[in-house]
Amino acid sequence: MHFLLVWWYCTLVLRESILAHNGSRIRGWWVIHHYLSVVLSGILLIWPESITYQLFRNKFMVFSLYLCGVQLIQYYYQSGCLYRLRALGEKADMYITVEGFQKWMWRGLSFLLPFLFGGYIFQLYNAYFLFQLSFHPDCNEWMVPAASLIFFILFLGNMSTTLRVVIDKLASTKKALAKQNKKKE
Repeated sequence: MHFLLVWWYCTLVLRESILAHNGSRIRGWWVIHHYLSVVLSGILLIWPESITYQLFRNKFMVFSLYLCGVQLIQYYYQSGCLYRLRALGEKADMYITVEGFQKWMWRGLSFLLPFLFGGYIFQLYNAYFLFQLSFHPDCNEWMVPAASLIFFILFLGNMSTTLRVVIDKLASTKKALAKQNKKKE
């Protein structure tokens, strides 16, 4: 499974590099996030079968299943937004990402955000659990504190970037509403 994660995040890095080269405005953190995820998946791939690995494996499997569900929800949200923009004639058929934000997108995003924040809390839990595990008497692998550090960095970056995006979206929506109300007057 860990090899599949390495492959998955490598393909995401390649896809984002192509999108950025073609003019996508993807935030820098998400590119860094996927590079860190490649490193984390590589660490998990080479982590030897040991007591510490056995203690963490089931927690990581639950985390991975949760992330699969969140990614599925994200896919439906993003494809739904893109479909609606195409139907409204605001985007061409060849668009594969959604740039900009519309007022109606809040409905789907407000459903998605609790799942995203749940995943970030799960990352913090993994970081804490691995940090505690690094003090286990049978822990002599460097992978444990390294994975803990990466999970913590992922938590901080994901949480701060998502909060910043939500705040920016709220401010731009409020600004657009104020501008619209001013036109009505």
